[in-house]
Amino acid sequence: MQTATLKRGSRSSARERVFIDLPQADMKFLQLFASKMGWSVDKKHNLWDKYIQNSPQNVDLSDEEIMEEVRAVRYEKL
Repeated sequence: MQTATLKRGSRSSARERVFIDLPQADMKFLQLFASKMGWSVDKKHNLWDKYIQNSPQNVDLSDEEIMEEVRAVRYEKL
């Protein structure tokens, strides 16, 4: 199964992301349909790659500080 993200093109200023699981054989049809509608299609792993590439590389936090933040959010201690 493929996971695709559809983003609506210039017809609307508001954009919404939609995640769809579909058979790999239908992916070409979805890409063709999306291009005709002015949408863009991204695969889930491409979204993660973009996120990782745009994330900060040198974070000035220790592992302990990061874990404190994770625990604070997880256990609502903020």
